[in-house]
Amino acid sequence: GCDSLLNLTSKKATDAVDDIFQSLRDIARARMNMKQFNSIHNPGSSTHQAASYKPLLKQVVEEICNPDRSDPVDIEHMSSGLTDLLKTGFSMFMKVNRPHPGDHPLLIIFMVGGVTVSEVKMVKDLVATRKPGTQVIVLSSALLTPHSAIELLFATDRLQPDTDI
Repeated sequence: GCDSLLNLTSKKATDAVDDIFQSLRDIARARMNMKQFNSIHNPGSSTHQAASYKPLLKQVVEEICNPDRSDPVDIEHMSSGLTDLLKTGFSMFMKVNRPHPGDHPLLIIFMVGGVTVSEVKMVKDLVATRKPGTQVIVLSSALLTPHSAIELLFATDRLQPDTDI
């Protein structure tokens, strides 16, 4: 709502900052119901004081490539065929383990909203070190640059598709 510094008022600046923080709260609220992937911030501990940042994509890929093979909490297996549906139905009566996302030699990740080049490299490196031999395909609705990521984050109507193709 402000096209130049001459038109900038304290009220317009305050409104803009309030909108930015509301957008950040909305993003955090989207992960509120998750048990495992609900935060990208690690506040540190009494032994390690420094706070750290752990990207959501990194958390998901580490969980998929986890060698401990525990059932993922926030990643759900969707049955795809009749055999899978029967297994899921019988799991109520007998112990049937759900398939783990890391069981397959092909991992397809689709990022809605966009992905950066550094995130794609991080996924490639993580899978190569933790689960060698697994092929990874990273798909996305956009290839993000630092400028476009900020633009999308603070756009007034983030849910509308980009029509400037």
